[in-house]
Amino acid sequence: MAQQNQDTAGVTIEDMAPQARFSLRVRPEQRAALAAVLGLDLPERIGTRASAEAGEALCLGPDEWLVIARDGAALTQAARASDIPHSLSDISDREISLRLSGPGVLDLLSAGCPRDLASIPPGGGARTLFESATVVLWRDGETDFRMDIWRSFTPQVRSVLEQARIDIAAGL
Repeated sequence: MAQQNQDTAGVTIEDMAPQARFSLRVRPEQRAALAAVLGLDLPERIGTRASAEAGEALCLGPDEWLVIARDGAALTQAARASDIPHSLSDISDREISLRLSGPGVLDLLSAGCPRDLASIPPGGGARTLFESATVVLWRDGETDFRMDIWRSFTPQVRSVLEQARIDIAAGL
């Protein structure tokens, strides 16, 4: 992890190690069959996620999942061997992930996100906006989030997060 910061705002922001990340699209009626082929659990409800030996999947839409694979090559090979129509796109290089944790994390994220973040349950997630950047938030615990950001928006998102930390620490 390249960078970690914590201050009196009570939030730690750290870079996460790169991961094999995929965008998966499959028709709802073929979801279960493809999930079995890939060795993944693909949740049906938007905003829910599931873990399996092959990785973790977050449902972003009725036919769309963000997949974090433990072995990207194995997942790709299983997908290629399948005769189930689907789209599996490797987006590993498109995004970086930050871990945001601590008692002030909801305040920090609310500085740039219009969504009611407290309504995302631990174990859930959502695609949303942070300032003008599209991000995916994974809520790992009451005070723990992961944020996936397109690389080109990373400087902007980091700037807003750092300013929000300063403001929270100052009681603004």
